[in-house]
Amino acid sequence: MTEILNLNLYHFLMVFLRLGSALMFMPGFMTSYINAQVRLSVALALTVVLMPFIAKYLPSPPQDTVTLISYVLSEITIGVFLGICMQFLYSSLRFAANFAGQAIGFSNAQIFDPTFQNQTIVIESFLSIVALTVIFITDIHHLMISAVIDSYYLFPVGENLPWGDFSKNLSQTLNTAFTMGFKLGSPFVAFTILFYVGIGLVSRLMPQLNIFFLSLPLQIYLGIGLLFITAPMIIMWFLKSYEDGLQQYLH
Repeated sequence: MTEILNLNLYHFLMVFLRLGSALMFMPGFMTSYINAQVRLSVALALTVVLMPFIAKYLPSPPQDTVTLISYVLSEITIGVFLGICMQFLYSSLRFAANFAGQAIGFSNAQIFDPTFQNQTIVIESFLSIVALTVIFITDIHHLMISAVIDSYYLFPVGENLPWGDFSKNLSQTLNTAFTMGFKLGSPFVAFTILFYVGIGLVSRLMPQLNIFFLSLPLQIYLGIGLLFITAPMIIMWFLKSYEDGLQQYLH
């Protein structure tokens, strides 16, 4: 009975460390309005459910304390790596929202964003909350949890960590997120170019017109109209790219 109990505790610890550390950085789970008790409860519940399925992929318990500590540190590192990669993929929406804020003229209109736990522009907070809502409605958060489960195929417990692959994957993921963010915000980039070119032509054709008095309200009205038109497409395109980004971690 003691051996069975020790074995179950070992399996529980190995699953909980990787899953719990990943949940601390996953989009939606790391927000400030979800307190630590809720995150801990979710991690414990998922560990209890998934432990019987993952236990067969775990090595036998180590006989010395040093090896056990190395296992613990490795599991935490892998969980943090997976969570940060998911956060990088999610940040593509933040890049797009910054383009939109600059185009509309809301770059100085900032509020507290609970998703990233810092001061962000209003449009960024709005798009982040909408994207998180759609992620949980469409069950894409199941893919995030599946990525952690399938990581036991990619990074078995007890093996040496591929630090070079970790750094390369992080840089590629961040590059992909920035590229996707630019694509998502491309309507607002085009709007900014066309708007300022048009305003410049009007100011040259009608020098007596107070162009600054006219341009700011017009920029806000046209920008908000463009946001209402493109927001559904931006969210859907973002969800597709986010889902595609998670596929690389699925077995």
